[in-house]
Amino acid sequence: MTKLWELYKSGTWVEPFLILSIGLFILTSFILYLIIISSRSRKIRRNKRLAEYTIIIEKLMFSVVFQDMPFSEVNKDENFNKLFRKSFFREVMIDSIMNLHKNYEGNYAEKLEQFYKDSELIKDSFKKIRSLRWEVKCKGITELSEINCADAFDRIIKASQGGNKILKITAVNAAIKLGGTKSLPYLTEHPHPIDDWTQINIIHAFKKHDIGDIKGVELLLESQNTTVIALGLKLIKELKLTQKIPYLTKLVANAPNTLIKYEAQNVLQLLTV
Repeated sequence: MTKLWELYKSGTWVEPFLILSIGLFILTSFILYLIIISSRSRKIRRNKRLAEYTIIIEKLMFSVVFQDMPFSEVNKDENFNKLFRKSFFREVMIDSIMNLHKNYEGNYAEKLEQFYKDSELIKDSFKKIRSLRWEVKCKGITELSEINCADAFDRIIKASQGGNKILKITAVNAAIKLGGTKSLPYLTEHPHPIDDWTQINIIHAFKKHDIGDIKGVELLLESQNTTVIALGLKLIKELKLTQKIPYLTKLVANAPNTLIKYEAQNVLQLLTV
């Protein structure tokens, strides 16, 4: 401590400190430069592979959709096998299948679904649902619902009970697409409050998938969760489900609180005009 104090008093500490600071600054700058160069190089290589893979996959998907080429035939190609073992190639292929599936219907869409299952790319999507990262879960859920994988329904319902809002909405929308009215009992038992934004998204999902009469929507009115009851009232109102009037009348008589009673009366009045 005495020596340090002497150096401080004499001012001889300034020069070594400046040299050390400059050295650390140069070293830090050099390390950051290397990190930036490495990151850019990885990005360039990735984009180059993406362009190469996209060309290969587009030709392959053309053969699958328009020339009825099954996966068993595609799998005989050694070059394809090498690429297919790479996770990035598989991810690009999944994205390509999803994009095509959105634009095709009927027999063409069924061929894509069959290829997705036969190639076991579907396992990649199921694996994503098990991820601890909500954004990865969302991607897996979206893929499985897009490809109409009914076997994923229970796992998607389980994911809808998570705390992340985006994950919850993605899972509920997917469950409605896959299960239709089958998803209603799960909504009825939903233990957590469903905010207005989530309710709007759920209503949009029912409209989008044109579920029709929505048999069972009246179950929402019997929930112990008042936000679920509110969702049921909005669904009946938005979809103009006049066949649910008896259930609305019952709710008005046995509403859990004044606000729900008021909303039920409004919907009932609207449907009976």
